[in-house]
Amino acid sequence: MTHVDCDILGLWHAYKYARQRSARDELILHYAPLVQFVAGRIVAGAPSHVDRADLVSYGVFGLIDAVEKFEPDRGYRFETYAVARIKGHILDELRGNDWVPRSVRAKARAIDTALGTLQAELHRWPTEAELAAALGMTDDELARAQAQVAVVNLVTLDATLGVALDGDSALTVGDVLADTDDEGPCQRVELAETRRALVDAIDRLSEREREVVALYYHDGLTLAEIGVVLGVTESRACQIHGKAVAQLRRRLSATERELA
Repeated sequence: MTHVDCDILGLWHAYKYARQRSARDELILHYAPLVQFVAGRIVAGAPSHVDRADLVSYGVFGLIDAVEKFEPDRGYRFETYAVARIKGHILDELRGNDWVPRSVRAKARAIDTALGTLQAELHRWPTEAELAAALGMTDDELARAQAQVAVVNLVTLDATLGVALDGDSALTVGDVLADTDDEGPCQRVELAETRRALVDAIDRLSEREREVVALYYHDGLTLAEIGVVLGVTESRACQIHGKAVAQLRRRLSATERELA
């Protein structure tokens, strides 16, 4: 047993049996690299808006919990026990801070997967009936699912797009938004192409969907008011709107990939 190992055993004894808070704090500092290790593993597979510093702060509470609950006399390695506690605490915090339910994210993944498979098989954009059949849903169930997942890909303006370089702050979504007050030739061409793609995508919507899009974005009506105009409930108007937005988003993304 090394001198360091003896010191750590002494700290565990001082904390668990003499209840010395200073020993607890030294144990937390000694094992702090475990938090960095776990946070690094998790952030590698997390969405780009997840910040490593946030994961580390979540993990520290997991480490503290592990130190306080660990029982050295049971013969287990603390590192193994702590890694599980740290990872669990980080994941719990991520789930708690995610405003989109896991079931909705699962639906979004299922729809995207089915769309990709159908497009590869059919060599065209699948119909709603074909997509519903592939997902094992009715048309109404698919419409409700599309309305739910329409908000999954929203991002905040302070979401980072990469790491900081040379001491500068990392770029955020807000940093790279186009300045509409100073349009150059490239921006005007891109805007024209986007408008043409949007018009084409809207033309492919059903008549009811086009009507909802026009009433909501052009006339500024609320979904409740649109429901009154169309003679449907607000919930149904919301479903139609969500379905239309989801289709427009996917078709514009497909156009962008074709132009790239």
